Amino acid sequence: MTRPASSKDRLIVMGVISGAHGVRGDVRVKSFTEAPEDIFTYGPLLSADGETLLEARTCRPGKDHFIVAPKAPRQKEEWDALKGTLLHVPRSRLPAPADDEFYIEDLIGLDAVNHGGAVIGKVRSVQDFGAGDLVEIVPNQPGQPSYFVPFTLEDAPEVHFDSRQIIIRDPDHWADQSDPRDDETGD
Repeated sequence: MTRPASSKDRLIVMGVISGAHGVRGDVRVKSFTEAPEDIFTYGPLLSADGETLLEARTCRPGKDHFIVAPKAPRQKEEWDALKGTLLHVPRSRLPAPADDEFYIEDLIGLDAVNHGGAVIGKVRSVQDFGAGDLVEIVPNQPGQPSYFVPFTLEDAPEVHFDSRQIIIRDPDHWADQSDPRDDETGD
């Protein structure tokens, strides 16, 4: 099964399997939701292919994860083999955001435009490597590598979901793949 094309059916990552817990078929799950326990309120958790991987019968908090007794238990070795597997739910299962809010995942697929309105690429992903959200832009020009733009009011000042656009200030700066050390002089 391939990922659904519509944005309401797109699968959203909610957590990850951290491996087996004990020998009774329980599994450890790390939640990525704002309120960690909310991961279990959106129904069965799915694989990237849309297959049901986990539906919690019960769960209890662990150190930095939850210990889940699943409705359909698996052997310890099966859960350990699934360690690192991302858990998803369809976008349509999430509550509607408030008027002045949106889900970061809703940025994926938007056209990236410069201040003049010219389309420069598309948003491929939104990543956070520890210093804040970065929007990955895939340029329109074939052969050009994707690049990251900080998702800040300074660098991506406007998002227009009605026209499916995000405005990127100074895209040429972010698209520049040159090494700044090449400009240094050897004094």
